[in-house]
Amino acid sequence: MYSRSHTPHWRRRSLLALVALVAVVSLIFTACSGSDEAAGDGSYASIIEERGFTDEQVAAALKTYMPSGEHDPYIMFASGGHSGQIFVIGVPSMRILKELAVFTPEPWQGWGFGNSGTMEVLDAGNVDGNEIRWADTHHPALSETGGDYDGEFVFINDKANARVAVIDLRDFETKQIIKNPIAINDHGGTKVTPDTDWVIQGGQYATPNGWEYSPTANYDEDYRGMVTFWKFDRSSGRIDEGASFAMELPPYWQDLCDAGKLASDGWVFCGSFNTERATGEGADGSGEPFEAGASARDNDYLHVINLDKAVEVAAAGNTFDVNGFPVVALQTSIDEGLLYFVPEPKSPHGADVTPGGEYVVVSGKLDPHVSVYSFEKIQQAIADQNWQPDPYGVPVLDFDAVLEAQVEVGLGPLHTEFDADGYAYTSIFLDSTVARWKLGPPYHDDGWTLEGTLPVHYNIGHLSAAEGDTVSPDGGFLVALNKWSIDRFFPPGPLLPQNLQLVDISQPPSADSETAGMQLLYDMPLGMGEPHYAQIIAADKLEPFEVYPEIGWDPAIMAVDPNAPQLGNERVERDGNNVEIWMTAVRSHFTPDQVTLQAGDNVTWHITNVDTSFDATHGFAIPAYNVNLSLEPGETATIEFVANQDGTFPFYCTEFCSALHLEMAGYMLVEP
Repeated sequence: MYSRSHTPHWRRRSLLALVALVAVVSLIFTACSGSDEAAGDGSYASIIEERGFTDEQVAAALKTYMPSGEHDPYIMFASGGHSGQIFVIGVPSMRILKELAVFTPEPWQGWGFGNSGTMEVLDAGNVDGNEIRWADTHHPALSETGGDYDGEFVFINDKANARVAVIDLRDFETKQIIKNPIAINDHGGTKVTPDTDWVIQGGQYATPNGWEYSPTANYDEDYRGMVTFWKFDRSSGRIDEGASFAMELPPYWQDLCDAGKLASDGWVFCGSFNTERATGEGADGSGEPFEAGASARDNDYLHVINLDKAVEVAAAGNTFDVNGFPVVALQTSIDEGLLYFVPEPKSPHGADVTPGGEYVVVSGKLDPHVSVYSFEKIQQAIADQNWQPDPYGVPVLDFDAVLEAQVEVGLGPLHTEFDADGYAYTSIFLDSTVARWKLGPPYHDDGWTLEGTLPVHYNIGHLSAAEGDTVSPDGGFLVALNKWSIDRFFPPGPLLPQNLQLVDISQPPSADSETAGMQLLYDMPLGMGEPHYAQIIAADKLEPFEVYPEIGWDPAIMAVDPNAPQLGNERVERDGNNVEIWMTAVRSHFTPDQVTLQAGDNVTWHITNVDTSFDATHGFAIPAYNVNLSLEPGETATIEFVANQDGTFPFYCTEFCSALHLEMAGYMLVEP
């Protein structure tokens, strides 16, 4: 039986308390149900009776309830889909704690509304000079040390524009956005290697390298797939573009990747689809629609990449350039033994590596099974050269030689995560269920069996278990990220919210339970974007700032700006038509609170929040100039603009900061 070296956080903290509460309320319910005396008196028993709650519903409510002032033991980072952001959500309360501003301007945080630091980060994601201010975020990835989340950074990809962002979890702010120079979009980002040396950005739709023009008639010759490995410099908290590289792949549509760990450390596994190389249906009716053409074969290919060796090849300069970026050529990967394929059920989305790295789990959504591949058998097949080449010469390993097991789980399996007790959980899209199944050795001697399924609502895509894709999963809670909500909530117009459903997976499977001991606890509507994927980290691994370490702190450089305004050095300086302002903000006053400019002035305006009290945030807004800042305690920011509108412009603090908040204002006077 597989065992763990530590007790999961949620169990250490709250299981006994939850059991006690459930028992107490169950006794109340049992004792008072049917009692006329209890009806309508406002007691627990009365509420339970009036609303007709069952024991199971009461237990579910208790498991999610967090009393006022008590913090959740887990924090979930969920992608925001078309919002371009990340959502921070407490588990098990499912309370939204923050929307992290990433690729899209966000006014509450002053992200992209005048702050020069945020504008520079956003502008770094522009595409060939075109300003891009939206994104389709898909796969957040928490930084890891030794294969465990370390709570220092989170990464996220933009499928629409092939970009990657880095968020520092000391202040939960985006520090870097990078545009991939060889690809125009991607889906397979941004899983990390076990020590966050590399951030993996898989591709999606094949294009010519650098998305140059070529007609689809030349698809086989000109179109290529890709995977990019971004080198992460933890000391600077930035991706080092100069030390990064990509690998050219056949024009299959690569998808979500996962890094090997422990037994498979140093390797990377990526799903793919459209190995048919379908190109769609033309306006003249020629060709075949993608949904048919890209699903014709029985198998697609799991990409098996020797990352350690690829790093050596790239470092030796055995690459070619695409838009100035080093790319390992497809033929080089074949010659150097960097790339292998494994047949996988058709139309999969990704690959999921077990906690010990012994197996890779793949689900094809048009196959009712999960397929489990043995890393040891993959290595043996490579050593034995037990393969046949694909049309591009890539070795395709023998399916039977590398397959460990197949488990029938339901119609439309997609993604898999793991718990602390050697069980796997797979999202079943078509059946709208979560399947719980038992891993084989070394986790269970009698494994590879389906334990049961739990209905969810509706059409689940990804799912996330507490620390469920690390070397040391916690288990306890799982969140189903459902694509549809249909009748679950009040319909606020035709566009409905997504539905995140919290599931209790703390109980062992039971032979007399069709749901294998899983219990649906809570429905959470989220009407701000599609949470495509999420990761859940123990809250005590996060150590965010409560206030910035020093007054004058610039979040862009995570250090004090020596030019930051400080108390006593506020001033306005003019040099011709260049005006520079040093201002401080403190409850409840701006200094200076009157600034006179002339039309046409080039203005550089520095502001520091000199308050150091917990939660003492000040805003700064100038009407008509699209300026809106959020200044957390100790933070400094700079805005630059041309005073191209004359008139009288009251500025004010946008955060209700004190009893004299309305008086925290001033005038910007622009002389004609």
